[in-house]
This record gives sequence, structure tokens and C-alpha cells, in this order.
Amino acid sequence: MAESFKDKFAKILMDSKLIKKAELERALIIQKEKGGNLGKILIDNGYVTQKDLMIVLSQEFNIPPINLSKYNIDPSLILQIPERFARHYMVVPVSRIGNHMTVAVSDPMNIFAVDDVKAMTKCEIDLVISTESDIRNAIEICYGASDKDETVELETEENIEGLEVVAEEKVDLKQVTVESKQTSIVKVVDLILAEAIKKRASDIHIEPEEDALRIRYRVDGKLQEAFILPKKNQNAVLARLKIMSRLDITESRLPQDGRFKIRHGAKEIDFRVSSLPISFGSKMVLRALDKANLSVGPDKLGFLKETLDVFKKALERPYGMILVTGPTGSGKSTTLYSIITQLNVPERSIITVEDPVEYQVEGITQIQTNADIGLTFASGLRSLLRQSPDIIMIGEIRDFETADIAIKASLTGVLVLSTLHTNDAASAITRLIDMGVEPFLIASSGVMMAAQRLCRKICVHCKEPVDIPDEVLERAGIDIKNLRKTKKSIQFYKGKGCDKCIHTGYFGRLGTLETLLIDDKIREMIVARKSSDEINAYALKNGMKSLKANAIEKFVAGLTTLEEVLRITSD
Repeated sequence: MAESFKDKFAKILMDSKLIKKAELERALIIQKEKGGNLGKILIDNGYVTQKDLMIVLSQEFNIPPINLSKYNIDPSLILQIPERFARHYMVVPVSRIGNHMTVAVSDPMNIFAVDDVKAMTKCEIDLVISTESDIRNAIEICYGASDKDETVELETEENIEGLEVVAEEKVDLKQVTVESKQTSIVKVVDLILAEAIKKRASDIHIEPEEDALRIRYRVDGKLQEAFILPKKNQNAVLARLKIMSRLDITESRLPQDGRFKIRHGAKEIDFRVSSLPISFGSKMVLRALDKANLSVGPDKLGFLKETLDVFKKALERPYGMILVTGPTGSGKSTTLYSIITQLNVPERSIITVEDPVEYQVEGITQIQTNADIGLTFASGLRSLLRQSPDIIMIGEIRDFETADIAIKASLTGVLVLSTLHTNDAASAITRLIDMGVEPFLIASSGVMMAAQRLCRKICVHCKEPVDIPDEVLERAGIDIKNLRKTKKSIQFYKGKGCDKCIHTGYFGRLGTLETLLIDDKIREMIVARKSSDEINAYALKNGMKSLKANAIEKFVAGLTTLEEVLRITSD
């Protein structure tokens, strides 16, 4: 019969000569009568000290001891283990590196505690051992004293001077993070924002569930689990964010949109906030808009030189229409903003019509639509044409009226930039025709149609060679035999995963662009209502590089992986 934990623990104590046999027997009798942890009973009755017990268990289980009283715990770690759980199991998180979390325990034999922490944090758990009193003190410092009311009181709007100016002034999150020794709702929200910026998240998803509040970050296009907050703090966290975003905290039945601005170190970051009522509360998504991304210009977005040259050639035209297409999150708006930021000189008048305004750029006139008062894309476009613009950027062409006015504006001497949701460049032409725009107007106004995707870049810190069989490459549409003839040596790479890339193997993203320049032949095909497949086939025959060809070139150059190529270009 297998030895029980109780028997094993008793044997450890006896072998270490830490207690006498009579003391152990008395402790076992007390445990049988009243229940409880054997180690705690021994300590309470003065048979053994906490420190001696810790040393014996450390040696027996080969678990390093730690003096928590001399250790500063990162406040962001506390978000990952609820207070109720920490107090119940007497555990406290000490550090986290990648997918490994170090947790201090007083009873290393409590396998249920370890399994539950692992399931809750989705991390591999490394144990250190400390005395129960040290762990209890650490919990009091990190979570607050247990005799306080468990519901954290949200500060009123009058008491938080910083919040009133968050929309205009900036909050120094780095300073707030350092000062946040006692966790409160305000500090929890600031920590969520600071951690998102640290991990380069483009979006923060705050999702109420039945018994918890889940926080996820979108990093390089992929969602990652970040924190699980106690359900009791849900309303306070959401109310804090609504106040910061100038939303109505009393409205929980209708969707709302807002924004706020922060400063984190040298960075200024806008957050665009969307609140949506769901079953268990209001789901909030915060999109981080870093102005630093705009100043780099299109040359730094990762496009191939050949396709970028076509784009630049189109931008030299004084009038006409340029459309960038792709799914949501493919970087269309960032590309257009990078372009108009480069074109933003005193000699030009640039006006944008957006829903909502994403980046606020000095020197550019920006109009935010508001359908409730009749300010739609179409009505905004009609009005701004009387403002004598040189360049117009339309956030998105969604209907016939907007498309019709945009095209007619481009024929009157204005360069019009906008976006559409289509799979490739040629499909943008047929989409406009499907909306009801006359083909001859598209043929007359169209300068270039571009399709864009974002592929994840291999992390340079953990990049390593990888062998891929030729048959796999050929199945993916790569002519490897011809490639070997043109290149002396070919080496493919992948990211092993490290702390820098949060063990994903990817760090940052690259733009992949397909540019269809409208020539006389394509204009004839548009007027003749040729299909997008026919237009695409002609363009490829005459030198256009497809999205897949662009992505494969990045893969061969060792910038991305085959998995990313297939992810962004598969039908």
C-alpha cells in the first residue's frame, strides 16, 4: 500500500529529529479530533517553529527557501491570483518569466494548491518555500488587510483630479506602477494599461464572465491571456474605464464609444474605447494608438521595395482615387495615416472623414461622423469639398452614396485615399460596381488599388534555423527547385521563443502589399465589366506581385515563417 502524505510527513519529522515521538502522537490525536493541517498543529502547540519546519521541508523536497519580508513583489503579479485563493491556500506569486511562474508556499505537499494555481494562471509552476507568517504578511501587503471590506470602493470623479484631465492631459503610468504597493481599482487599471504597453499590445479585451473578469491582450495580431480578476471588482474596473473614456457609467444597456490619452515614459498613446453590453456585464475593448508608428513613414512598414515604388508612383498623381483593401486589423488605416503624415506640408490642405477619428494629427483637419445628428460620411464629404482640400482621406467606403461622392471628388482635382473590405486588389473594382458605381467613373478616377495584410516577424533574439522538406514547400506553392537555381544558399528560420517575444517566436509585424496600378488596358476591362479574376490575371501577367508572392519573398529572406505566409494568404 502506498505511503500517505500524513505518514510521509510524520516520517520526515521523525527522521530529522525535529520532534519527539510522543509530541507527534499527541499532534495526530488533535488532528483526528479537530482536523486541520498537521504542520500547523505542531507549530501552534510549540512542538516546532515555523522556520525549523520550513528548513526541513526545503531539504526534503529540494525546494529553495525564500525570505519574503526582504522581497518586493511586482504588483502586476497579484492580478493573476485572486485574494480569496491566496488566503485559502497560503500562496503568493513571487515572479514570472515567460510561461514560468514562481510561487511561494508554506506547505509543498499540498498538491491541490499547486494544480489549482497552474490551472488558473496557465503557467508552469516553480515552487519556493517560506514560513506561513511571511506568506500571510506578504498577502496583507499585496492585497490589503483581511479585516477591510472586500468590495473596493471606487473613487468618485471629484476625488481623482488626474481622471478629469486624462482625456487631454497625460498620466505617467511608470510612476503610478512604481507607487502601487497597495492594490486598488485605480492602480489595477493603470497596471493593466502599463502591462499592455510593455507587451506591445494593440488591443486590450476586458471580458466579463460568469465568475470572473478576464483580461486578454492582442499582441502581433494574436490574443493572449493576461489576467483573471475577481468578479467582485468587475463593476468598479469597468466604471473606472468608463470615467476615463468620458462614457456614461450609468448606461449598461447600449454600446458606447470613447477615448482617452496617457503618457508612458516618453510615449504618448491614445486609447480608443468600445463598450458592448453582453450577458455578464459590459465587454470593453481598448485599442492602443501609438502616434510614434505614424512618423516612421511607409518605408518602415516592412513593404517590399518593388511594391512600395508602385505605391509612391501612384501618390505622385495630383488627383484620382487610391484604395487600400483588406480585412479588419490588416493595418489599412496605419498605412494611410503614415502616407498623409508624410504628405502633410504647409502647401497642402488635408482633410479626413472618419468613424471614429483614430489618430489625431496636428496640421490635418479631421472630421468625426455622427449619424445621430445627420453627419454621415456622405454629408461630411459634400461639406468638405467646399473647403478647397488637396487630399481627402475617407475612413471607409461603406455605401454607394459615399463611393459616388468620393469618386466624383477625385475627378475634380482632389487626391482621395480610402479603404474597402475585399480580399485582393482587383476585387475592390468589382465591389464598387456592386455598390452601384458606374464602371466608367471607376475607370476615370482609379489610380491604384492595393491589398494589404500583416505577417508576424520572427523574433531576432531567439531566431534559429529550421529544415523544411521540399514537398512541404511545393505544397505551399513555392517553386523550390527554381529558387535553388537563382539563389546560392537558402536557409529558413523560426523563433524558438524567449522572454523578449513572450515565448511566441514572433516580435513585431511586417506589412505585405499587393499593388494594382490602373493602366489603359485595365480601364478598358473595367468599362467592359470584366471579372476581378480576369483583371487580376492580366495584372499578374504584367508584373504585379500578388500578396502570396510578397509574403513568400519575406519568408525566403528569413523575416517570417511559412506558417505566417499560409495564414495571411490562404483562401
